[in-house]
Amino acid sequence: MAYTLVTLAGDGTGPEVMAEGMRVLHAVSEPLGISWDIDDIACGGQYYLEHGDSDWPEGSEQRCAKADLILLGAVGWPDPNGSGPVLMSNGHMAGHSPVIGNRLRLNLYANVRPVKLYEGVQHRIHGAHKQVWEPGRVDMVFLRENTEGLYAPTGGKLEPGGKTDVAIDTRVITRRASEQIIRHAFELCKRRGTGAPKDGKMRVTAIVKDNVLHGCQFFRDVFFEIGEEYPEIEKDTAIVDAFTQWLIGQPEYYDVCVTTNMFGDIVTDLASVLQGGMGMAVGCNVGDDHAMFEPIHGSAPKHAGKDKVNPIAMILATGESLRWLADKKDDANLRKAGDSIEEAVKAVLAKGETLTYDLVGNERASKMSEVTSAIIVELASRLGGHA
Repeated sequence: MAYTLVTLAGDGTGPEVMAEGMRVLHAVSEPLGISWDIDDIACGGQYYLEHGDSDWPEGSEQRCAKADLILLGAVGWPDPNGSGPVLMSNGHMAGHSPVIGNRLRLNLYANVRPVKLYEGVQHRIHGAHKQVWEPGRVDMVFLRENTEGLYAPTGGKLEPGGKTDVAIDTRVITRRASEQIIRHAFELCKRRGTGAPKDGKMRVTAIVKDNVLHGCQFFRDVFFEIGEEYPEIEKDTAIVDAFTQWLIGQPEYYDVCVTTNMFGDIVTDLASVLQGGMGMAVGCNVGDDHAMFEPIHGSAPKHAGKDKVNPIAMILATGESLRWLADKKDDANLRKAGDSIEEAVKAVLAKGETLTYDLVGNERASKMSEVTSAIIVELASRLGGHA
């Protein structure tokens, strides 16, 4: 079966990790008879600096809309004349179009972030490599509303005389978007069926600031309204600031967590500490008809071109993309491909012999490409292909 794939490699280490993801994609697809029509679209800060009018080519929106899958590397590049990232003439960071733009245009309303501590991976509490919890004790999924909140373009600046005097960011919480993300959370909890590691209960936790914010009170009310349709699932709420300490202190309590856009952006990066750092963190931007998958670690310009960064987040994102498409297309081979990628990654992690610096330190570190090669060997042993 042939499918269409758009790749948005982006900036910095984005093209490097994308290349590793493609190596794994081809290694898993060939033995299962899956073929791909791949459309590579250049984008990001470096593209904008070169072309000066947009952060990706004209017509890219339509190319993304036609694809079965979208994979994103990373965007963001330092401005040569300043300390921040390259900004476009409209004030958006160069890379806005493929990331925020795709989320809005394609209604990728659910940012799904699995947080799982695999065997052989040490969490990063205290900034060092530590192992306190058994791997199975950290196994949750975050769902972040992905299209509104503080990221809705409703604020602005007042600049009398060309100097910024007032900056306003307005949070927008709507029933439509809240219902979409909350229902998705309950459905995902039901599909997972595993419950929280602590007690095995299927549980959805809404992360809010409902003791202060009207938008969070509304989000909470919608949460309990939707929750009535799922009597078998426990409904739980947590005030976001208290949640941050509970997340670190007792991650085994959580099964599925759902929250608004900015809160989700913050707490999921914190949660990545529990799974070994950002090099293990996957982001799934999912809607009803389209989806875009990415590693969360960013473009990391200082590491670009060094064959150094962890490719596993990109590789796991590729696996998640195949499982999403498998459900959409009812394709068992895609499902097997996605599952096989995760199993191969788990095997390499458990062996602990071929891992990047962020997981084992510089002295024991392997190159990015070597980690990918080790994963492909594990794939070959499972699928009968050739490494």
